[in-house]
Amino acid sequence: MDKTFLNSAARSVAFAAVLALALPVPAHAQFGGLLRSKPRASSSGKTENGCDDSAGKAVGRSVIGGMLGGLAGRAGGIISYLPVPEVAGLLTDAIACKLEPEEQKKAADATLEATRGEEVGSTSAWKSETRKDVSGTSTVVGKTQLADGSTCMNVNDVIIVEGEETTVSKRMCKKPGAARYEIAQA
Repeated sequence: MDKTFLNSAARSVAFAAVLALALPVPAHAQFGGLLRSKPRASSSGKTENGCDDSAGKAVGRSVIGGMLGGLAGRAGGIISYLPVPEVAGLLTDAIACKLEPEEQKKAADATLEATRGEEVGSTSAWKSETRKDVSGTSTVVGKTQLADGSTCMNVNDVIIVEGEETTVSKRMCKKPGAARYEIAQA
């Protein structure tokens, strides 16, 4: 083998190791989803590809996820996706991790549309433009007014990917004067 290739490969491995140590989520959680495997939930609430099943996520993780997702997408062959920054506050990781970046944006837009009318029963549906077997809906199933003037809604997201249905309930709130509803942090 060529020494230049080996030196380049060694530098790449070293860079990846340093990068993995600098990121806030363990390397196995960040890079495990790049392999062709379906995510499985663990007792910690995280899937083996590092996507969190809980509602909401840190903005920093979202930005890093968007960058890694873009790089991984160019590499091809991904089944599990990383959430893109544009969906932070609108989609749970459990939903976003099963959708390509453009599908994540469509699902987030459906959530915005369903909550915009502020009526229980309001539903918005979407279909993927890149994968024929991917679609979803967001439906407002409940609404409450809080003492501080905030309004909260319970929203059910349903997606179908390759015949597998995933349903996630999320609580979304809008503070007085805010422009939109966002996932309420627990």
